[in-house]
Amino acid sequence: MEKLKIAGGEPLKGSVTISGAKNSAVALIPATILAESSVVIEGLPDISDVHILKDLLEEVGGKVDFQNGEMHVQPENMISMPLPNGKVKKLRASYYLMGAMLGRFKKAVIGLPGGCHLGPRPIDQHIKGFEALGAQVTNEQGAIYLRAEELKGARIYLDVVSVGATINIMLAAVLAKGRTVIENAAKEPEIVDVATLLTSMGARIKGAGTDVIRIDGVEKLHGCRHTIIPDRIEAGTYMIIGAAAGKEVLIDNVIPLHMESLIAKLRETGVHVETSNDQIWIVGGQKELKPVDVKTLVYPGFPTDLQQPFTSFLTKANGTSVVTDTIYSARFKHIDELRRMGANIKVEGRSAIVSGSANLQGAKVKASDLRAGAALVTAGLMADGITEVTGLEHIDRGYSDLEKKLTNMGASIWREKMSAHEIEQVENS
Repeated sequence: MEKLKIAGGEPLKGSVTISGAKNSAVALIPATILAESSVVIEGLPDISDVHILKDLLEEVGGKVDFQNGEMHVQPENMISMPLPNGKVKKLRASYYLMGAMLGRFKKAVIGLPGGCHLGPRPIDQHIKGFEALGAQVTNEQGAIYLRAEELKGARIYLDVVSVGATINIMLAAVLAKGRTVIENAAKEPEIVDVATLLTSMGARIKGAGTDVIRIDGVEKLHGCRHTIIPDRIEAGTYMIIGAAAGKEVLIDNVIPLHMESLIAKLRETGVHVETSNDQIWIVGGQKELKPVDVKTLVYPGFPTDLQQPFTSFLTKANGTSVVTDTIYSARFKHIDELRRMGANIKVEGRSAIVSGSANLQGAKVKASDLRAGAALVTAGLMADGITEVTGLEHIDRGYSDLEKKLTNMGASIWREKMSAHEIEQVENS
């Protein structure tokens, strides 16, 4: 096991190139199962979730080559092999294999997914969609069994706006007979990205990015080449780091339209933000930052995935800020760790109350999930002294080349092997 060490307090300056979107990649890769010839996806991030999905495609008989961010998938010889255990348990988004395998083979067995522990993230809306399309769904010994004689288009209203359910129903519906209408669909850019890939494969989809998506089923899908969108959460994380610990930071390969809620909040605090076609320029180092209130909402609102690093940044603001997470109730596990570093934050229900202008001090902290890891790295770069972060397996799920990207901006950050004694301490904490 490794730990990340950060010597904070150095103002960052430079540029960072954003990788492909993790939340797109985990749906685009399973979508290749639906094609009858080879699919190429360009610009994938080099993260553990992508490698696990590559292994899972190979497990069901696909031929997969992945290098320099480009994945070639040959799905012709795939079979509907049950995946009740093993790697499928390691990532949350393995549930996209359900929609893709159901769409192509009319049956699937997928172990209930893992990923970050963020409280209940039920898949009842996914199941409701699959059943509406004509599948029988049962839960047997912790695995979901899906079977259908045939899939027929249906009108499906989602009770809660869910990115996962929207994408999963799309995957299952593109080869179904007739028209499927998804109402109260999620509008995230990653959904548009998946719809773009499916359309390039020959699917007929209208309305992706709005709250009503219409899909007319087709007989078969073919291969294509697709370039993934940039990761708006990675971009947002570096924007926050630039605002929190930077002088001038240029974010390259980003779609500013996807970042509007964060740009607005950063400007509200007094940070200078400029945008061009595919770049965002952050000028930090302001003497006085104003406190702001933030409430996470579904897209285009403020992303729950940026709430944690933004909370670290708000410890610099002069006054009291309130951060409310309406999406995930268990997204405040980073707060105790920030307190170890001298932050003055208290949690009341779904809100964190941040009393600002704290001078953070380096400490030993542990990432409990992916975005908590981003929050602790942000705090470490702001803090005086050395911060040690453990739980790197979470960070590696979503951030490609983190140390290299930060070192290029002048950060002092490196990995070290942990001793047996340190590993035992972390496991018992």
